[in-house]
Amino acid sequence: MALIPRLDIASLDALELDPSTKGLPYDAPRLTVGDIAAQGWSLLAGDLPLPVAVIRQEVLAANSAWMSAFTAENDLVIAPHGKTTMSPHLFDLQIADGAWAITAATLQQVGVCLRFGVKRVLLANQPVGTQAIDACFRALHTEGGFELYCLADNPDGVAMLIEGARRNPPPKGNPLRILVEMGFPGGRTGVRTREGAIELARAIAAAPGLELAGFECFEGMLPTPETADGLIDDVASMALLAMEEGLFVTAAPIVISAGGSAFFDRVVERFNRVSFPHPVLRVLRSGCYLTHDSIAYAAAFRRIVSETSLKLPEGGLEPALEVWAMVQSRPETGRTMLTMGKRDVSHDAGLPVPLRWYRPDGSMAAPAAMPAGHEVVALNDQHCHLVTPEDSPLRTGDMVGFGISHPCTTFDKWSLLYRVDEEYRVTGALKTFF
Repeated sequence: MALIPRLDIASLDALELDPSTKGLPYDAPRLTVGDIAAQGWSLLAGDLPLPVAVIRQEVLAANSAWMSAFTAENDLVIAPHGKTTMSPHLFDLQIADGAWAITAATLQQVGVCLRFGVKRVLLANQPVGTQAIDACFRALHTEGGFELYCLADNPDGVAMLIEGARRNPPPKGNPLRILVEMGFPGGRTGVRTREGAIELARAIAAAPGLELAGFECFEGMLPTPETADGLIDDVASMALLAMEEGLFVTAAPIVISAGGSAFFDRVVERFNRVSFPHPVLRVLRSGCYLTHDSIAYAAAFRRIVSETSLKLPEGGLEPALEVWAMVQSRPETGRTMLTMGKRDVSHDAGLPVPLRWYRPDGSMAAPAAMPAGHEVVALNDQHCHLVTPEDSPLRTGDMVGFGISHPCTTFDKWSLLYRVDEEYRVTGALKTFF
């Protein structure tokens, strides 16, 4: 199994930031991404405009190391979903900790990966349309080498890929690698039957310029671990069937893959119970583990810890991503308004939760845990409605740090996030490309 090299972070750090970038101080000088670390800014000292998104770097590093240890201990590799963060700085951290590839969802995301030097990408969608398909085949000619995997789930889509290979023949020894996607009734894409899957596999295996690389699924939309098991099992059984038919012509390990942010324990357990006659690469595509969250994935991880039969590394995943806002007003009893809304924080998988508060007048040495009884009940575009008890310590001008649910839809609201240490001093910046 060949891993991929580190990224071109120097070119990323050299990017000049538009002074109008959300999250930059009002009067900040012209800066590059790499200049941020030297500014001496501190969230608690009031150097950053609120709302602002920050990532606690020590927690981030620990999460990345934990998943690296978990995959190593369980005969797995990871191709983390780049769409979660769209931050090449974080791709580089994941690659440094052993990522086999970076997973993308769109051709724009593949382009970002190429721009900063990712050498292997798994496009977890079936490309359709001439422009997207031609872009996939052109990418295979990237100087220095580039491997691209993508999905297929229907005969018309495979026919489009075959025609794309005819228009844009790939380099010798570097075909477009295809994973047949398994799906389930009521789900998203993915072939619904095993019969349909093996027919697709045969068509791909016979097509010039394409290579059948394996089978995969996305089980994250299923409601329970038990329902996810069946879909994950389909991936393994179809790989076995294709092996028996001799459809894999490559000497490289055959890929079986699943998404696995909520059910990554079941992915490992189900894949590892199957004995394959040929080398297999078990690829997990979790992305949200890196920053984790305070609600949805926190609950999923608690289930994993309590139920799994797997050996887990010491420690665990902790939330690293926070959005901080300022108390703007307490206009009525029991309700406090803060300077954060739908434009700033995810709300599709649960409203943010207040974690800690801080009064920036010198009276507090560090943020304090938010007392019980404080709850976000609504978000407007730029306002947060916080239910507060009568004895709440909050007053206008105080700062509140919120935990989030579903990091994907918080990251996409910020083109610039800050790395901070445990004292909330800024240690660097993360540029995103949504």
